[in-house]
Amino acid sequence: MTVENKVVVITGASSGIGAATAKKLAKNGAKVVLGARREEKLKEIVEEIGENASYQVTDVTNRDDVAKLINVAKEEYGRVDVLYNNAGIMPQGNLADRDYDKWQTMLNINIMGVLNGIGEVLPIMQRQKDGLIISTDSVAGHVVYPASAVYNGTKYAVRAIMEGLRQEEKDHGIRSTIVSPGAVKTELVNSIGNEAVVNGLKPIFDAPEDSGMTLSADDIANAVLYAINQPEHVAISEILIRPSRQQV
Repeated sequence: MTVENKVVVITGASSGIGAATAKKLAKNGAKVVLGARREEKLKEIVEEIGENASYQVTDVTNRDDVAKLINVAKEEYGRVDVLYNNAGIMPQGNLADRDYDKWQTMLNINIMGVLNGIGEVLPIMQRQKDGLIISTDSVAGHVVYPASAVYNGTKYAVRAIMEGLRQEEKDHGIRSTIVSPGAVKTELVNSIGNEAVVNGLKPIFDAPEDSGMTLSADDIANAVLYAINQPEHVAISEILIRPSRQQV
């Protein structure tokens, strides 16, 4: 599979990694269908990319929204070659804080959002006998650290789900990839919602890229492009990508 002329559906596409990936893939000849909640942002990105991009306002926790997004790709281009489950949030805090509402929201977006994407696209890819499903995981899905237990849990869950997907669908021509970034300079930091954690991370996210403390969204887009560009007999199961000086 090369990215040229491939139809790629991307969630969480209104900023950060999703937006950078959409632009990168379109520049390399892909047709991209973008989903996110902020319509104005989606419009701006689609206008910048041009004719090979379209969008559908999408809340990944709403299965009907996800179905409509994937249907846009099917109606406009006749197939879905790649689904990139990228939407996610990162509230932080100790378990003793008992932030039940934040925990539930995180479970709904980070886990059910991925499952909704997988569930809605699989029938199409099974009929095609071909497809690639990518999900943004995190270094937090490989290591656990304080004030992040629930976020860690959602990302470990994504790893398990995507490995189960690989095993279940490998004989149907469907491959799966997780991309696990370390610190990336995106709007994700705005979802932390804990002032002490934000203040602790601020020096990292404010550091210049050449410091080796943080990645750019474009760095992750390059990893996604790499995964898509592999031939069909190659499955890139995991890409773990850290800033060169990141400790965990």
